Amino acid sequence: MSTGDSSAGARRTSSPSFGAVSKFAYWLDAGIRIPGTNLRFGLDPIIGLIPGAGDAAGAVLAGWILVEAIRLGASRATVIRIAGNVALDAAVGAVPLLGDIFDFVWKANLRNVALLERHLAAPDRAERADRSFVWLVIFGVLVMALVSLVLGILLMRWVFRALGVA
Repeated sequence: MSTGDSSAGARRTSSPSFGAVSKFAYWLDAGIRIPGTNLRFGLDPIIGLIPGAGDAAGAVLAGWILVEAIRLGASRATVIRIAGNVALDAAVGAVPLLGDIFDFVWKANLRNVALLERHLAAPDRAERADRSFVWLVIFGVLVMALVSLVLGILLMRWVFRALGVA
């Protein structure tokens, strides 16, 4: 027996808006196949090759998926994950050479559409999973900040002792 929520989720994932976002993400991340291989890439890594503005333009294009996620009613946690993928793609993509390789492999737009589709299909379950992921990321960032602080203090103590100041 089908519940109203699952049929509503099915209607939203089959909506014209979701279909357009899916097609858009496909062309940004995997629309072009390298002949003779299974390797695919899209317009995002090509646009990212433009020095300075390429990755910013890619982030603006990826922003449409974020806007549509909000319009389709994605949870705050899902929207945060999508925004994080866009930010990570833009930040790492801006690093010369490494960023171009990252753009080819990461495929943030397809990841974002998968997050949105998962949320629309089972909103409660996706929201719990996304919320857990967001808290895990926050915890990880705090641990890294604490470790960096401790290492900085230890390094400063070592430098002061080496210089004979302390």
